[in-house]
Amino acid sequence: MIGLPTLAQLDKATSTRIWLATQPADMRCGFDRLAELARVVTGQDPLSGHLFLFRSRGGDRLKALYWDKDGVRYVDRTVTRRQRLD
Repeated sequence: MIGLPTLAQLDKATSTRIWLATQPADMRCGFDRLAELARVVTGQDPLSGHLFLFRSRGGDRLKALYWDKDGVRYVDRTVTRRQRLD
């Protein structure tokens, strides 16, 4: 029987942290402003490989910043009512 790999085996970057903003962020912000917000609030470099998550005031939008070896990943997602982040 073949066993499933653990999360640590799948993700060799075990030092990666997930930062979730507790206060709503302005969803009009682009990558540069969100990266600066991440730097000021957490004291971490947005290009460090950590995942930074921001939610809208209404909880219906989510933005994520993540640096990998190919560059910055910037994700903007609208959440449906069933998936609400409240």
